[in-house]
Amino acid sequence: MTDLDRENAPEREITPDRASPPDRESTPVTAHRWAGGRRRILLGAGMLVFPALTAMAVGGNVSGPAAVAGYAVVVAFCLCYVLLAFSLGCERPHWIRALLAVMTVLFLAALPSARTDAFFLATVVVSAVAALWRRHAVLAVAAGTLGALLLPVAVPAWHTGPGGFQALALLFTSLTCGAFAEIAATNEDLVAARAEVARLASEAERNRIARDLHDLLGHSLTAITVKSRLAQRLAAKAPEQAVAEMTAVETLSRQALADVRAAVTGYREVTITGELARGRELLRAAGLVADLPSAADAVGPEHRELFGWVLREGITNVVRHARAARCSVLLTATSVEIRDDGPGSGPGGGLVGSGKGLTGLRERVAAAGGTVEAGPLDPRGWRLLVTVRPPAPRPGSRPGTRPEGTT
Repeated sequence: MTDLDRENAPEREITPDRASPPDRESTPVTAHRWAGGRRRILLGAGMLVFPALTAMAVGGNVSGPAAVAGYAVVVAFCLCYVLLAFSLGCERPHWIRALLAVMTVLFLAALPSARTDAFFLATVVVSAVAALWRRHAVLAVAAGTLGALLLPVAVPAWHTGPGGFQALALLFTSLTCGAFAEIAATNEDLVAARAEVARLASEAERNRIARDLHDLLGHSLTAITVKSRLAQRLAAKAPEQAVAEMTAVETLSRQALADVRAAVTGYREVTITGELARGRELLRAAGLVADLPSAADAVGPEHRELFGWVLREGITNVVRHARAARCSVLLTATSVEIRDDGPGSGPGGGLVGSGKGLTGLRERVAAAGGTVEAGPLDPRGWRLLVTVRPPAPRPGSRPGTRPEGTT
């Protein structure tokens, strides 16, 4: 199998072990972590006003054992409410449902002694339902409000009319708690989204640095290796040329260090003219015939950096893997083509595979809206072709007319 960087095995894509976010409607505890901390304490303390109002009504409506029973029901309701707040903080969904069911039963038990004011206990229950299960909020609020209005009229022994104040308290308190929970849940989503954006930005930056370092160092280290071998061969018969090659190696190493620093800081620049010069020198040092254009005027400025990266990666891999004797480059306004006359298949042959180099090259070209084609030539050789979309015509220009400055 051919490979752009055969010594680099393809990396396995690693995804973080992240659990899918739970459904807010089906898991109220996870969905409403707003219940923890200072907000839970403040909201919970405020809701205790309603059981206090119910307790005051018990003493005004009944006395003796009935009053004691009524107070006991209110106290039990308060204890369940405290446990409910604790369950929200500890994320115990089964406890929440059970406690709400018990609190509903206690509300019904408080009706004989607190009468209409027992609906203050219902306000606490309905508010919790509105905050935790917004899907059922409308039904719960409607049932509680209608109950406060109609039940006192249906029980003549209470000698009272519709519980308008209790109904309004239940309605507006439940709506307020539901809106507060919605806002808090939205804020939680925004915090999670911000953290995800930061994670993706960090991952993208790491990928950019890894891609740039691979492309930069692959070319520089290959050139250093080729020139070092050439200097070794020339050391005995042409010492002056060997010294010149080693001087070039020093220059390349310094340039590689500068490129690494530029890649890490995000300020690296690759030009097609510079890559043609470097590629010609690298091919010469490797003993390959270089058929490269002397200028890159045909390539527009919007594609010169991309084509520079393609030249760097393609020529570097011809030297490293193709086992060729000749390398040619053809440039047009919308394409760059690199050919060699190597075997094109088998171990070490060819230009393209599934390593990091091809992955990074495909990412760069795809970002520019282009395509990458690679494959063997008949009967021998390999071709790497990168094509991009032609630039959009300038406003006011007519189809088929030449741009200014061309002949």
